[in-house]
Amino acid sequence: LQLHNLIRKDASTINIIQSRNHKMTAAVYSTFLTLFMCAGIVRASDPRNISINNNSGSKVELYWINPTTKESVLQSDPFIYNGATFALNSFVTHHFEARELPGKSGKCASSNDACGVGYFTVNENSDQVINIDKGFKLSHVDNVSIARESAVTMIANCKEEALLKLEEDGGGAEDTVDFFSKCVENSVSAEMQDANEEIAFQANIRQKMAERWENYTCADYDMPTSESIRSESWYHKGQKRNVEILLDKPSSRVHLIQNFISEEECEAMEKSAKKSLHRATVADGKGGSELSSSRKAMQAGIKIPWKLEKDGNKLTTLSRKVYDYVNHVLDMDIKENGQEDLMSIQYFGRGEDDEEPDRYTPHCDGDCNGLEFKHGTRMATMVMYCTIPEKGGATNFRNSGLHIVPEQGSATFFSYIDPDTMKMDKRFTEHSGCPVIEGEKKIVTQWVRYGVDDANPWDSFNTLGLKHSEVED
Repeated sequence: LQLHNLIRKDASTINIIQSRNHKMTAAVYSTFLTLFMCAGIVRASDPRNISINNNSGSKVELYWINPTTKESVLQSDPFIYNGATFALNSFVTHHFEARELPGKSGKCASSNDACGVGYFTVNENSDQVINIDKGFKLSHVDNVSIARESAVTMIANCKEEALLKLEEDGGGAEDTVDFFSKCVENSVSAEMQDANEEIAFQANIRQKMAERWENYTCADYDMPTSESIRSESWYHKGQKRNVEILLDKPSSRVHLIQNFISEEECEAMEKSAKKSLHRATVADGKGGSELSSSRKAMQAGIKIPWKLEKDGNKLTTLSRKVYDYVNHVLDMDIKENGQEDLMSIQYFGRGEDDEEPDRYTPHCDGDCNGLEFKHGTRMATMVMYCTIPEKGGATNFRNSGLHIVPEQGSATFFSYIDPDTMKMDKRFTEHSGCPVIEGEKKIVTQWVRYGVDDANPWDSFNTLGLKHSEVED
């Protein structure tokens, strides 16, 4: 909506080009303007970082205005020097006042009569900068206004070139529109290429930093769970559960749910898994699976006896709860038919001196390449904690900077698909299980797929997401 209103506002300034009594509508301009500006818009969340550049020629005091009492609360310490930049951490809708201070002469640089005063309000956009210039004039720029300015400049340049070509070569309105469109298209392509290169560069830095962050956080046994973005409540069959939202991107979500799995459900899983525990495997990159040092644990897949659901079977109750939460978040009408078995996974600590402790190194449960979803493959995971180790065993999402210390009965849900575009995550949900040093870690995991059913169950696909029946030997 924000983008839509912005485009409408800007489109009015470039509504038509008049040339030789021909009018060209702005539809093509607005289309490219939308594409251009999308590159600079990010989803809003309440906290915002603001840079305040003081080039007024005077010292400046900055005050937050309390919305309830209207009291002015000093934020600068005690003032911002001329030529200095002040970093402000605030929230959307917060209102601020900047006050010019007199110099040694007792006068202010902006006026001989009175010192300057200016106001600004934190908006929902990113990269906000407040410039305080000579005459104590405040300007508020952000990623949207910068994109708008670039787009308007780009369109103005293309308009000038189109009119010039029209004057030189003649031709009709259709030829001029085509020339203008190609000019805008080429300009947008160049801007998008620069933006993609910058994104790739920053992603590479982020992933390199994540590798070091992973080792540090796993070794810090006192590190608490990462702070959440917000808290929500989930009501399920008369019971309220608290949910901490740790990551909330369309294709990358991480939730921490309190009191998700009961002791009775944990006991039912452990009892069912006892006879069939075996060493855990990983995908081998060829469509199959193999043992690997990257994953040291014991596991057992448990088939859910859905015929016993009406009888209150603990396994069916637990599994139904998983699918209900997945649908609550993603609204993709996921059903239990054809889904993977509920998995019991167990890690055992053998002390600080163990050179190969039980753990699971960083990996993605499904595709995390940002490409189109492959029908029938994984798109969400629920990890439920039954037994908590005395030391180690945290869950890390290193590329998102998230560290989760498991609590008995809690669950970590994460999805790696955008249900609207069906595009996959770009490694933000890549995760790991830190080494278990002392005690035992017993979890229940459900990998959730989209596009499976009784006729096309999960095991009719290989680990590359291809149907076995369609793969040549």
